[in-house]
Amino acid sequence: MRRAFDLMRAVERNEPVTVMYHGKEKAMIRPSEQTPTSSVRSHAFFGMNQDGVAVESVIDGLRDGRD
Repeated sequence: MRRAFDLMRAVERNEPVTVMYHGKEKAMIRPSEQTPTSSVRSHAFFGMNQDGVAVESVIDGLRDGRD
């Protein structure tokens, strides 16, 4: 498990990681080139409690089945 942790740390530093098997290169793991397109503040749930509706009740409503 320690190796998986080290691998993720390297990817977080934007470093590509080469996976070796029996001394031969088998794979290359590279960081995703996707960048966030919007901020957290633009999400619909951000600041939704300002109208007094509890988040739990909204989530419960979303989890209800269809009529």
